[in-house]
Amino acid sequence: MNAANATSNSVVFNAIGWLFGAVVFAAGVVNVFWGNDPEFGVFIVLLSFVFLPATNVVLDDFTGFKIPGLAKVALAVLIVWMTLGVGELPDKIDLMLEDF
Repeated sequence: MNAANATSNSVVFNAIGWLFGAVVFAAGVVNVFWGNDPEFGVFIVLLSFVFLPATNVVLDDFTGFKIPGLAKVALAVLIVWMTLGVGELPDKIDLMLEDF
């Protein structure tokens, strides 16, 4: 793999991390304010920081440890399952839209 390809992969993975982190953060905020389980929402908000590339940089600077990509993928699947299935996110979004 050449340096240009590695750089473009890094940019793509960073963009995906920021996008997924923002979506998970938003889902957590919805769970905090609409529904009956704000603790679950806070948990999801905290988990959203795992996907932000800046978190990996800070974690690497302080501890020398980076979160492996495979762990992030497994966590992403778990978060999607929890927020859509167990957390009933579509129902909470409907509640949120009724308030506006």
